[in-house]
Amino acid sequence: MDILTTLAAIAIDLTADMKAEDRYDRLLTALHRAIPYDAATLLQVEQDRLVPIAARGLTPDAMGRTYRRQEHPRLDVICSAEEPVLFSRDSPLPDPFDGMLADDPGGLHPIHACLGCPLYLNDRLIGILTADALDAGAFDHLPQHYLKTVSAIAAAQMHLASLLTALEEKAERQGLIVSDLMQDRSLQSGSEIIGRSEAIAHLRREIELCAKSDFTILIQGETGVGKELVARAIHLHSRRRDQAMLYLNCAALPESLAESELFGHVKGAFTGATQDRSGKFELAHEGTLFLDEIGELSLPVQAKILRTIQNGEVQRIGSAKTSRVDVRLLAATNRDLAAEVGAGRFRLDLYHRLNVYPVRVPPLRERKEDIPLLAGHFIDRARRKLGLGEVRITPEALRLLTRYSWPGNVRELENIIARAVLKASQRDARSQHLVQIAPAHLAGDIGSAMYVQPAELPSTKRSGTSQLSLREEVRLYQIKLIEDALTRHNGNWAAAARDLQMNRSNLHHLATRLGIRHKQLTGVAADTLQPES
Repeated sequence: MDILTTLAAIAIDLTADMKAEDRYDRLLTALHRAIPYDAATLLQVEQDRLVPIAARGLTPDAMGRTYRRQEHPRLDVICSAEEPVLFSRDSPLPDPFDGMLADDPGGLHPIHACLGCPLYLNDRLIGILTADALDAGAFDHLPQHYLKTVSAIAAAQMHLASLLTALEEKAERQGLIVSDLMQDRSLQSGSEIIGRSEAIAHLRREIELCAKSDFTILIQGETGVGKELVARAIHLHSRRRDQAMLYLNCAALPESLAESELFGHVKGAFTGATQDRSGKFELAHEGTLFLDEIGELSLPVQAKILRTIQNGEVQRIGSAKTSRVDVRLLAATNRDLAAEVGAGRFRLDLYHRLNVYPVRVPPLRERKEDIPLLAGHFIDRARRKLGLGEVRITPEALRLLTRYSWPGNVRELENIIARAVLKASQRDARSQHLVQIAPAHLAGDIGSAMYVQPAELPSTKRSGTSQLSLREEVRLYQIKLIEDALTRHNGNWAAAARDLQMNRSNLHHLATRLGIRHKQLTGVAADTLQPES
């Protein structure tokens, strides 16, 4: 170990011109020369939460989670310390990264060595650095003064990266100071778009570009892709972010109420109008109005929206008076509005007014590399709602998630993950170990659905190499799931069906279709594999 070389490499990176994420990765890489960790994580402090901003040696879903101090006593100890902390081998405090090491994804070898360094800037805690190793004595030889020096340099790196990012955003967003940007980030917790794929990177660039203007934006995308999140992100990056953004789901409005909701009414305008009422356009004055599923509105209401966009005026039902409004309009739809115009169900002039800057939200099947991050995020959310401890997902289950075509997109993934967490928690209710999501917990939702909605094959040129189609790969994977369940239960079909969360008769039908009836399994007699008549 060359401590001076390591410190020199970190110090040199302080003066290098690079992106924040590259700076963090270089820091962890340099530290590995001197600290023999199996996994290391750099976490940023946000009030009572710790948000991972860089990691090495952890499973992909770790970066999609947040860690609350009150839920992770080891992290809380590190945050409360003034110097680096080396936990004893027999510490009773659970390690937050047990079961998440890339070299040990199943958690068969609990983490034995755990080191934590609080990162301070001017006596203010800005983050922590953690290092974990399977070797119980991996960190015993590290001098305390060296760890304190590493902590100081790491804090400087984090501070420099956050400053550079803030300065870039300051130039783009009309001179806001760094503290305002940090406050904005906490306010944006409900509009976070999770993903690192190129499709999401492109979407973020589109959001940042169109947010600077006051253009009307048409957000297009399939059901469940997160169009409302995009609308909130546009608003929170715009000059109107200090004002309200109002939301209206046009699909949920009866036609008789749509006009009143949008433009308001005066007392006595119709039966039930007992007092004057402002509409959404008036309430959103100087802010943003988001009309979700705008394609569901009737033609007469579309005509009034068009007049408001053109003239900046609204007229309440039953009133002869008009009022001026200054509203940024965002609209979303899962329909093809151009086709709706051709069919006479949507006004051509309104379509052109809305389509000033179209933003397309990609479906989940076009950004499958984001599924591990999304899975980690939704697992974290579900386990908190259920009051569970740590929940992990096996690599096999993650691979199964990436094989599905996700017709319901991110919303469908969230629902399936929530059900899987619930199923896994019931199975492990009496266990003291980590709750693990296995393929069996997804089989009821995805296993049969994959026959109906298999993922599309990529359009690649044919080569001389014979490749299995995705449908055949899915078939082989289903065979493996059933065979493994039967092996675990010594050929007992009823027990295997319970293991796979399936009805027994449905399992028999699926097995017959897959050709398992006469298949011989190692250690299980062939006659035990015959589904009972």
